[in-house]
Amino acid sequence: MLYEMTNNITGRSTTEKPLYARDKSRYMLEVVRLSAWYGKMKAVNEISMKIKAQAITALIGPSGCGKSTLIRCMNRMHEVSDGGKVSGQVLLDGRDIYGKDVDAVSVRRRIGMVFQKPTAFPTMSIFDNVASGINLTRLWSRKGELQELVEHSLKKAALWEEVKDKLNRSGVSLSGGQQQRLCIARAIAIEPEILLLDEPCSALDPISTLKIEELMLEIKKDYTVVIVTHNMQQAARVSDFTGFLLLGELIEFAPTKELFSIPHDKRTEDYITGRFG
Repeated sequence: MLYEMTNNITGRSTTEKPLYARDKSRYMLEVVRLSAWYGKMKAVNEISMKIKAQAITALIGPSGCGKSTLIRCMNRMHEVSDGGKVSGQVLLDGRDIYGKDVDAVSVRRRIGMVFQKPTAFPTMSIFDNVASGINLTRLWSRKGELQELVEHSLKKAALWEEVKDKLNRSGVSLSGGQQQRLCIARAIAIEPEILLLDEPCSALDPISTLKIEELMLEIKKDYTVVIVTHNMQQAARVSDFTGFLLLGELIEFAPTKELFSIPHDKRTEDYITGRFG
């Protein structure tokens, strides 16, 4: 495993040296010549990129260009797809998450993911939705600690004030925007170091979208965030770095202001100016 699983409030052993230090100057994740297939169909073609710690990296591009496949490869979710296959490397703290000695569950513990459609568990309460991951990873031990962790996670997801008096209600009783923040709370409850967001605002109204964007800007203080978005204005508003994908290839990757103001590839310029898409 990438690190020892523990049950204290931080989820890390007090005796081991953490593999992750919150250093904004370092790269948290490195993708090296990554390719991915669905059966015989190649969806991602030899992409290489570096994801900086405590920053928001946006992936943009037309539908079917490989954005979602790429981030699913970043925490080994792609391999559970029908016919999913990967070549190349994804380095987390310099270690390949696809190494033979690396456990996929441990990878997903460190690299959380929130999907396009809110996936609140319908048979669980709001409290139990957040607690589910904590229980699976056994990150709590003493009485009352689970309650503290759930409250902490809901506060981090900017949802606590809206649900604190109805924690026993079903998770699906919440609005779409609230459910998406509930899913984010569930993801960050197990203290990942990287959070992958696959079009988290695509089904939300403008007010809910704004709340999710504000949340992303807040949580990047503690997490490294990668977001897939079709909304170029959203990428420009919230991200520090942006990658433009086309037909499974990474065409350009740069600081967001640079990519949107002085793109170096004509295809990037054509896409962000609306000439195609």
